[in-house]
Amino acid sequence: MGGLAALARHAGHRVTGSDAGVYPPMSEQLAALGIDVMQGYDPAHLDPAPDCVLIGNVMSRGNAAVEYVLDKGLTFRSGPQWLAEHLLAGKWVLAVAGTHGKTTTSSMLAWILDYAGLQPGFLIGGVPADFGLSARASASNFFVVEADEYDTAFFDKRSKFVHYLPRTLVLGNLEYDHADIFPNLDAIKHQFHQLLRTVPRQGLVIHNAADSNLDAVLDMGCWTPRESFTVVSDVPGNWRAADVRRSGRSFLVTHETHKPARLDWQLGGLHNVSNALAAIAAARHAGVPVATSVAALQKFSGVRRRMELILEHDGVRIYDDFAHHPTAIASTLRGLADDGGRVLAVLEPRSNTMKMGVHKAALAEALASADRVIVYQGEDLHWDVAEDLAALGDKLLVATDTAGIIDALLAQLQSGDRVVIMSNGGFDGLHRRLVNAVKNTSLAGSD
Repeated sequence: MGGLAALARHAGHRVTGSDAGVYPPMSEQLAALGIDVMQGYDPAHLDPAPDCVLIGNVMSRGNAAVEYVLDKGLTFRSGPQWLAEHLLAGKWVLAVAGTHGKTTTSSMLAWILDYAGLQPGFLIGGVPADFGLSARASASNFFVVEADEYDTAFFDKRSKFVHYLPRTLVLGNLEYDHADIFPNLDAIKHQFHQLLRTVPRQGLVIHNAADSNLDAVLDMGCWTPRESFTVVSDVPGNWRAADVRRSGRSFLVTHETHKPARLDWQLGGLHNVSNALAAIAAARHAGVPVATSVAALQKFSGVRRRMELILEHDGVRIYDDFAHHPTAIASTLRGLADDGGRVLAVLEPRSNTMKMGVHKAALAEALASADRVIVYQGEDLHWDVAEDLAALGDKLLVATDTAGIIDALLAQLQSGDRVVIMSNGGFDGLHRRLVNAVKNTSLAGSD
């Protein structure tokens, strides 16, 4: 919604908003654009009446502002509908969908197109470091959108991505998530199939060849040419990674009809190798040569809050990461563990699915590669962390407040440690507070 506000502002509209608990980096982006964000959902925020009210999917019936909009007969739209009607019509839309990696892959793709001189517009659920913005309007024919499967609005329960009508569609992976709106995996597959139904015959569907759930969706019907990518050695695919070195920081991009090209970059982990293959394939469909994509990704700086290095001090590195699903958590921690040194993982189970405990059975294994694990037991967490993650043994610490997390880390941090804070929210300002505390502390093993 913050990205949509930015796009509307760039289009020349006066934009205001109401929300609760806005946190960086979006709060900073909105302030820089001169967009007033009013705290809470007081109907007075809608007086004088706006020409159009965009209502995010977090809003539901019973909310005071929603009821006011309906009672007064104000014009309203969902964010995806407004985007489709006002900015995507007539564009070559490149959409990136999947349970994990959407933000990073979308950022890579937008960066590649921009590096190639195509100046795409984009709407991404994070802030690409190379752009400093989560959304950008453009006169270009190309628009990159992170295509989320979450529902659209209280009045439109279809997934958001059915509004975007992409010509190029990336399907990165598919797992069960969003348990607050989807009863089972089949319900998510159904929505992904609705997305496939919107891609034209002249388009291209780029999919992960190693994902059986995506295979099941494609088997429901696909009327568009397809290309596949994979990082799994025994799974065939059009786009592949070979000679992977240094935990994914160097690899060969191979394709049946292209000369292999080596990509050396700053990102790590097989998940990012997979993301890169998908972005390169999508950019090629838009006319960007593979060599140009590789050159662009060698300069790619990553995405804020996606393994973002926020402090390096006395040999300690602290990362901010958005991971909130066991698969993403496991991949993030394995990538760090491969680099050597201790890994200290701090997790806030904050998504609705996490709070419900849907993934708790898989969480201990996902966290197992960390040397120390601190998990925040918030009041709204509906399962017992100590009991359900007992398999982690002595490496697990359960914290009930963020001050306790900082104290626990300061008591054990030593030079060479990597700390990764995993949360899809503000986490009570833990990131900033920990950085400040570490800066002012003498750590064991430091010079």
